[in-house]
Amino acid sequence: MRQGTKDERGETKDEQHASAGSVSRLSSLVSPLAATLRVTEIFHSLQGETSRTGLPTMFVRLTGCPLRCGYCDTAYAFHGGETLTLGIILERVAAHRTRYVTVTGGEPLAQQHCLPLLSALCDAGYSVSLETSGALDIAAVDARASRIVDLKTPGSGESAKNRWDNLAHLTPHDEVKFVLCDAADYAWARDVLREHGVAERCPVLFSPVTPGLPPVELADWILRDALPVRLQIQLHKHLWGNVAGR
Repeated sequence: MRQGTKDERGETKDEQHASAGSVSRLSSLVSPLAATLRVTEIFHSLQGETSRTGLPTMFVRLTGCPLRCGYCDTAYAFHGGETLTLGIILERVAAHRTRYVTVTGGEPLAQQHCLPLLSALCDAGYSVSLETSGALDIAAVDARASRIVDLKTPGSGESAKNRWDNLAHLTPHDEVKFVLCDAADYAWARDVLREHGVAERCPVLFSPVTPGLPPVELADWILRDALPVRLQIQLHKHLWGNVAGR
């Protein structure tokens, strides 16, 4: 077909190139928000853990987890949920006027589109945190998001799955959490702190399993050993109990 002549659809080559370019540009804009994730729940609550405790926060809980910690309190997120596009997730988050968004699970990084979700939330201007088990690679997580890495203790039954090279990626913007079942877990976490210099990399959180380890015992151990960590109890459970959507 000669330049300027029309094909059977009535388009010239120039028009075809322009149309193809427009479709390509449109696809690059639309496709990220069309990506899907399996979501257990999206809800508005107070952050119950980390240095953001007490702040009104939107939670996006993704479905599925490759770990099976013995004390897991969100086993309902292992299966089920609904498939949502990133666009719909952003719309639901925006329904509540809050600066803070936490992406949690389950294990969020088990879903490949978790990474673009985190970036999209950061692009939208939210202060974003990711709650991850530390069993999966955190290197590709958007640097604007705070990574809350839960190192699994022997008492969890999943300590063999800790990905220790994640520690090299931590910055002062991130946090490491240890959920402790007993004195043996505490001693293990204390040794990890000293051997890997975790507290020099980022803030460290010690959390007692509830019910199980009395918080006052953990507090006494932390004071005895002068550990540079923050004791945290799950605020949301003290306010509402262990219920979904809180």
